[in-house]
Amino acid sequence: MKEKHWRSVAKAASWRVTGTVDTIVISWIITGHFKMALSIGAVEVFTKMFLYYLHERIWNRVKAGRVVGDYQI
Repeated sequence: MKEKHWRSVAKAASWRVTGTVDTIVISWIITGHFKMALSIGAVEVFTKMFLYYLHERIWNRVKAGRVVGDYQI
């Protein structure tokens, strides 16, 4: 079984929404400045989405721990 590229992109995007909201809230708490928190969130959303996509694609090539039917690869 392999995942298609669009599935990795969709997973990355949905996870980044969650992660970015978390980063914005934490940044706001630490800095006390909402505009600064939004700036930090705006930058990290793109960098982490790209890194997650690469991470997913690399792991998609690793056969260890995969199961196809009744057989483990």
